[in-house]
Amino acid sequence: MFSAIYIEEEVARSDRVLQLLERFSDVPQISCERYGQIFNRSGQNFRLQKKAPALILAKKYGNLVLPVPDGYGFNQDRSYYFSHMMNCVYDCRYCFLQGMYRSANYVLFTNYEDFGAAITATVAESENRTVFYSGYDCDSLALEPVSNFCEYFLPLLGKLPTATLEIRSKSTQIRKLLDTEPLANCVVAMSFTDQLSTDSWEHKVPSIAKRLESLKKLQQAGWPIALRFEPLVFDESYLERYQVLFKEVFTSLDGDLIHSVSTGMFRMPIDFHKKIVKLYPDEPLLARDTVQTDGMTSLMCDTEEECLQALEKSLFEFISSKQYYRCA
Repeated sequence: MFSAIYIEEEVARSDRVLQLLERFSDVPQISCERYGQIFNRSGQNFRLQKKAPALILAKKYGNLVLPVPDGYGFNQDRSYYFSHMMNCVYDCRYCFLQGMYRSANYVLFTNYEDFGAAITATVAESENRTVFYSGYDCDSLALEPVSNFCEYFLPLLGKLPTATLEIRSKSTQIRKLLDTEPLANCVVAMSFTDQLSTDSWEHKVPSIAKRLESLKKLQQAGWPIALRFEPLVFDESYLERYQVLFKEVFTSLDGDLIHSVSTGMFRMPIDFHKKIVKLYPDEPLLARDTVQTDGMTSLMCDTEEECLQALEKSLFEFISSKQYYRCA
């Protein structure tokens, strides 16, 4: 699974790290002072590293809980995100992480208790509900058998009834969730694109059918689930393809019980997009005409609003508009 495991000296003797290393005793294990020595060094090639990434076990310092960007999220409650990992096991061509990081190696921050303390303190400081998003800089569940993310954070949420956690993922690693009593304040959000986009750009991602099967099991078990249709890329046949996807999705799932549904356009910081274009110069998606606004790159589409409204009209055949929001 990993080409090597790097271990920061500060976390090397922690129980969580020792248990993980014991499970991967056949993988080369290398000590380092700080993860940045490996992760941030110059001269790395993200595309080549993606073929055989290493795992870096580290301690996260600084602000562990951060406010979400404007327009991100499903309501107006005070909202934050936290990243227990950096990078993703999947290889989606549209992913901004390829432009954000120099390295394709995975960083797992193992000081979960510090994250828990920061989340608890943030909740205590708020008089209203708070929302936390996991999966902004990684896929929250894809490495669950390694990270044991759910094992720590689900009991934490059980003690914080005024907080809500969204676990964002494309993964089918749901065993721990199914083995746990459902939490009303923990939403499992799965991301989807239409079949052509999935086949073209979402490398290593579980099939639409397998993701839907996992969501169906979670919904039947009582977990709140959510749907994230993104990134949307419009062309001549987009609406027909998404109508097929919506029919498949809502044949499997009970639309009335879905926590929330969102759509999001293809966009990322300009510098990230430039780096990804250099990584994949022959990728048709990245060769499309773009427009730059407020430091962000998006795909040029003169009829974007019209296309989005047509897609929303099809979507509202299956859900209520009250369940829906556009992700900025």
